[in-house]
Amino acid sequence: MNTLLVVIISTFIFSIAYRFYARYISRVFNEDDRNPTPAKTINDGVDYVPSKTLVVFSHHFSSIAGAGPIVGPVVAMLYGFYPTWLWILFGAILIGAVHDSTSIFVSLREKGKSIVEIAKKTMGRWGFTLFILFVFFMLLLVCAAFLDLTCVALTSVVKLKLLNLSDSQTLFKTIRDEKTGEVLAQIGGIASTSVIIITAFAPVMGYLLYRRNMRVFYAFVFSLIVIALSVFIGFVLPVRFSRETWMVLVSIYCFIASAIPVWIVLQPRDFINSFFLYSGIVALIVSAIIGGFKGIEVTAPSLNIAEGTAKLGPIWPILFITVACGAISGFHTLVATGTTVKQLSKESDARRVGYGAMLLEGLLSVGVIVAIGAGLTYTAYKEIVFPAGGKSNPVLAFSLSSGLFMEKVIGIPSYIGTIFGILMIEGFVITTLDTAVRLGRLILQEFWRNIFKKPPRFVFSRFFNSTVMIVSMFLLAYKNGFAVVWPVFGSANQLMAALALIAISLWLTMMHKKRLFTVLPAIFMLATTIYSLGFLLFKKFLPSGNIPLIGITIILFVLAWFVFLISLRKFIEYRRGI
Repeated sequence: MNTLLVVIISTFIFSIAYRFYARYISRVFNEDDRNPTPAKTINDGVDYVPSKTLVVFSHHFSSIAGAGPIVGPVVAMLYGFYPTWLWILFGAILIGAVHDSTSIFVSLREKGKSIVEIAKKTMGRWGFTLFILFVFFMLLLVCAAFLDLTCVALTSVVKLKLLNLSDSQTLFKTIRDEKTGEVLAQIGGIASTSVIIITAFAPVMGYLLYRRNMRVFYAFVFSLIVIALSVFIGFVLPVRFSRETWMVLVSIYCFIASAIPVWIVLQPRDFINSFFLYSGIVALIVSAIIGGFKGIEVTAPSLNIAEGTAKLGPIWPILFITVACGAISGFHTLVATGTTVKQLSKESDARRVGYGAMLLEGLLSVGVIVAIGAGLTYTAYKEIVFPAGGKSNPVLAFSLSSGLFMEKVIGIPSYIGTIFGILMIEGFVITTLDTAVRLGRLILQEFWRNIFKKPPRFVFSRFFNSTVMIVSMFLLAYKNGFAVVWPVFGSANQLMAALALIAISLWLTMMHKKRLFTVLPAIFMLATTIYSLGFLLFKKFLPSGNIPLIGITIILFVLAWFVFLISLRKFIEYRRGI
């Protein structure tokens, strides 16, 4: 298919959905900017911080986007272009954006409470306890998958010949492959330097935005300067550590970032990084448009279900749990009700941020599959994402395909696009990771409060709960790489979305509001993810004897069933008016 046609169809469908469906949802919740938001009524300066629309959109978008809308579609392309594209389009419109926006609206109505606190109100104490345990294990899988993905990306190297460069080039710092003798460019080292510099400047940005009240335009200019500086220094002084060393360093960073006030690192770092992602989306979509006029086609297989089934599993449910964030992601409800809702200055931002950011994420995923399908040969794609030996590196596949695609379309040297691609995704992998650890810390605090009548003081310590998350994440990720953890993370993530939609549906039932638009997606995602957990358990983990993932999968499966049964009983009670 012509790349321009893909963009036109996708943009048109997303625009219609935002214009009509998003407004319908807002009317169900009686959106009114005259109502004060929790960020204004509580405003504690730590978690509840009223923010400008662009700032909170940037935080939310960079937190939910991360690697998900890039990595998932890259892997799922093994099933073919059309199945992946269609799931992104209709999943984002009918399930993902509904899930995200309704999560924010319900939390607004419940004074900024998280999804687990909302579950307590709708499901009762036992439902809440099981729900919160499920969320903890889901977040643990998020953190483990993204920690490994981060560290693999930061150590990425690429053959110079794939970048159309000779061994005598002087642009990149290089190393030589010990086995093949080939010269490799240290593109991961450039990203490493950039990440370090942007993180170091985040507190400065936080001070200027929240203590000096800097105008957003000036903050935007400052962000561009920091980004440009970080990339320039990265070329000159690329930082290179082993995967294991990066695991330790990133874990230490996440420990600090998850415990300190949100405005110091988390929010300003998201703000700076968001411009990488915005630029990436524009570059991909513009390239697809220009490529369409030049007659460039997506050359990846349109339908490749047989090979996808052989390597990954049956297209249903595996495709639907592989493409998570680009279509629907349970992690989004944790971000929406854990941090985003606490920063909204007006109710109409719930629609813009909740529904709008999800559609923008879907558009990003469309750009990703176009770049993969038109920029990278299918053979090269499989060598990087499904190698016979070594680690799968979908981040490198996306970065390289972006560079080759933009070179083919607009003549930019492929190495520029490749570097930009890895910088774009790397900043957001870490952003999602530190947000997930912070959410895990908040979830644990709620858990201790629920199970103890008189809980010890130390269990409410930010540093204690952050430590629990960090140590658990590190131990799981150290022995299990991205390729192993991602499928069970995808299942847990989508199951989290189903359970969140169930909790929201119960809330709507309690409030005597329309609920079919949340009930139907909840049923579909529940069936999909329970089946996928069973498939992974019996076809993947039990045969391989992977004890940690066998245990986590069984726990998730049991918790999900109990939460569903409790929810069903509560729904019947609410319908009967008990």
